[in-house]
Amino acid sequence: MDKLTANGVSVSFDGVKIIEDISITLHKGEIVCLLGVSGAGKTTLFNVISGLLTPDVGTVELDDENITGKAGKVSYMLQKDLLLPFKTILDNVSLPLRIKGIKKKEAREIATKYFDEFGLEGTQKKYPNQLSGGMRQRAALLRTYLFSDKVALLDEPFSALDTITKGSMHEWYLGVMEQIKLSTLFITHDIDEAILLSDRIYMMTGKPGRITKEIEIRNKKPRGKDFIVSEEFMGYKKQILSELEQSL
Repeated sequence: MDKLTANGVSVSFDGVKIIEDISITLHKGEIVCLLGVSGAGKTTLFNVISGLLTPDVGTVELDDENITGKAGKVSYMLQKDLLLPFKTILDNVSLPLRIKGIKKKEAREIATKYFDEFGLEGTQKKYPNQLSGGMRQRAALLRTYLFSDKVALLDEPFSALDTITKGSMHEWYLGVMEQIKLSTLFITHDIDEAILLSDRIYMMTGKPGRITKEIEIRNKKPRGKDFIVSEEFMGYKKQILSELEQSL
């Protein structure tokens, strides 16, 4: 069953079309990637799906409900973790629950239950500046999940991390997603990351941006370190590079 659908979405700014006739689906428990060159309108599409921007044409549906232009229906994590420096990690991640009207004590209790699962146990009373980049991203992902456990939009969530930390985070992320089954749509410019994490990849290219290809990654997850050097992996990568070269 489709969890989220965008149907025929087009957006223009000042008479210039940014994205045109985009239709995508996200099934329950899937991790789907939007991959493409800079300027193709991926973030604009995310703003439409999150309800922050109303499209000129098209609709967005979540569980068969029309949520076009309605913010707060799906969670949205930007590139930076945006943790509040003056709040503890526990109060940072429980913030979405407080916004929903849950009292502080109860919000903390609910959030605390997930700290072990997200690899954050022991950080509850620490502040963001006391954590590594990887741990801050874990906290930001937990906060995103607590905002909405239906669908998460992640805009280049691992781009700020160094290569070694990013590799570790990928393994951790796949493990957590296997447990919580959060339907996730994420943006990346990293081809290896897209192949490693995704169930499906939408190639978004051109100006205005359009979906030009859909690629299904059939290999079972979590995908081990051997997968990234396999012939199958290289086959997906060549297919993606060929599509990107055609769009330039």
